[in-house]
Amino acid sequence: MRNARKTAGRVLAVAALAGALAVPQAAHADPVTSTAWASVGSVDIMIDDEHIVTPELARCAVDASPGERTQGGATGDIAVFGAGETRCGRNETAAIGQAYGKRFQADVLKRFGGPVLTARTFEAKCATSKDGSSGDVRLGTVTGVKVPENIPANYRITVPGKAGETLATVTLNETVVPDPADGSMTTHALHVKLFPKGGPASGDIYLGTARCDPYGKAKPKP
Repeated sequence: MRNARKTAGRVLAVAALAGALAVPQAAHADPVTSTAWASVGSVDIMIDDEHIVTPELARCAVDASPGERTQGGATGDIAVFGAGETRCGRNETAAIGQAYGKRFQADVLKRFGGPVLTARTFEAKCATSKDGSSGDVRLGTVTGVKVPENIPANYRITVPGKAGETLATVTLNETVVPDPADGSMTTHALHVKLFPKGGPASGDIYLGTARCDPYGKAKPKP
């Protein structure tokens, strides 16, 4: 993988995402095992009184499924996912989850007069050990919204509608950590949240998700 602070070729944005500090091992009565999982993307929205769900595509999980592939497909006129792949596993020190793919398109905002959002390529990764978690997100060309050449962590764009309403927020290079921090982390390459202030639709579309938890799996007692 290329250095997280460099761009190359057609990659528009590359950003290293700092991990939260983990809870000290001594605070746990039982030994624990770090965990990680990843997915190419998902849809969970309410629109026109219809609940539309696309479960996590090609989901992998450490110690359960080392990797999955998807050829992608369309969720009605909501979003189209291209081919993608996930990988989950361990090295000597960490549990790792990774998702990557290409040719994503979100059409859902068109019905409200908004733009079509696309991402040419994407990658989301996280790794976790007893010292905490870290993440890495890469995005190829993004269209439909204006983005800087180098996208910082949690870069949020508001998509305006008529009469001052907000059709959606689009967050690129998203990092989610709990408060208070416990060492876990979730990264999303792209996250569309529909009508965050209320409106005719609600819910979320995610592209490229990787989640890590250094204390996610306690070993059973003998």
